[in-house]
Amino acid sequence: MLMEKSCPIPEPFRAKAGTIFFLAGLFLINFMARFILAPLMPFMEQELHITHAQAGSLFLFMSLGFSAAQFGSGFLSSRLTHRKALILSAISVGVALIGVGFLRSLAAIFPALVLLGLAAGLHIPSALATMTAMVQRQDWGKAMGVHSSAPTLGLVIGPLLVAALVGVISWRTLLLCLGILSLLAGVAFLYFGKGGDFPGDAPKPSALKQIIRLPSFWLIISLFIMALGGSIGLFTVLPLYLITERGLDRTYANTVLGLAQISGFLSALAGGWFADRIGPKRALSILLVAGGASTIFLGVAGDSWLLLFLFLQPAVMGAFFPGGFSALSRIAPTHLRSVVASVAVPIAFVVGAGVFPALYGYLGQTHSFGLAYVLAGSLMLSGPLFAFALRFVEHDQEGC
Repeated sequence: MLMEKSCPIPEPFRAKAGTIFFLAGLFLINFMARFILAPLMPFMEQELHITHAQAGSLFLFMSLGFSAAQFGSGFLSSRLTHRKALILSAISVGVALIGVGFLRSLAAIFPALVLLGLAAGLHIPSALATMTAMVQRQDWGKAMGVHSSAPTLGLVIGPLLVAALVGVISWRTLLLCLGILSLLAGVAFLYFGKGGDFPGDAPKPSALKQIIRLPSFWLIISLFIMALGGSIGLFTVLPLYLITERGLDRTYANTVLGLAQISGFLSALAGGWFADRIGPKRALSILLVAGGASTIFLGVAGDSWLLLFLFLQPAVMGAFFPGGFSALSRIAPTHLRSVVASVAVPIAFVVGAGVFPALYGYLGQTHSFGLAYVLAGSLMLSGPLFAFALRFVEHDQEGC
């Protein structure tokens, strides 16, 4: 049975900063639960006896579950509330990750990762709807910047945790600890979290028809595919690239990789201000061109320049997502906003963070990871063509 919607009154960012940071904390754990596997992959390859291509396909299976959950999240949140969907996501992620930590075969890990993706995929649509409903539109970039900084912070913490702890504890124990942390975060939000106490909108056929007829819907998907493929998708195989193709020591590679992602975390915080300052279209165009160029150089740079582009590339890509989510929230009327997020993001994610890692792994096995990065960077250079073709709704509204 659908619930009657009672929308909150949008307030300035500073009035809702506590809730925004709480949501960002949930997103951080949600993200790390999925992408801690990237720096762990060399250890998993050795223990499970899998190839680069099989390693890349792990993220494809997880992204399939993630995308399916995002698409169906509206059905769930329309019967619960966005707040309850966020709690369910955090607790379910913890349970699924603990399960992955106990499994011993690749055949069993594949479906477990689908379940992990399903649990994690409930977060973004409900978090996006919650933030845009309770924060005034002129502050959306700031809210998105804080929330979007969580993945980039996860890319910092994940490799550093692996470098510091693997050798002291097993990769399985690390997954178990992270799963328990997600459980505790879900319980904490149950008792202390605020916001999202209104139902979502299920993706009704009539709403889907309106969305898929919007050219900007497909344009924003294309932009997110480029950004995800050049950030999260690239990160999934970057440890393998550094260790197996560039010859770096495992501990050193993960340490450098974690430190390099600090630039992405800081730029994500600034990305919301940047998008608010010059407008989402210009911001996305500039960042995709810069990100494409740095991705190409990451694949072809010599050893003396490699560290520079390891730090530069995530700084550029980390700044994309606040403006990207702000643009996504403006391409359709208010009542379709959460439906757009629950459809566009999963399509982009399954390609950018699922198909791209599988292709990276295949090219890394048959040719080189460097070639894969050159091809991905070249695709990103076309970003401005898509960004400037976006059309925003003329009378953008706040609330839910």
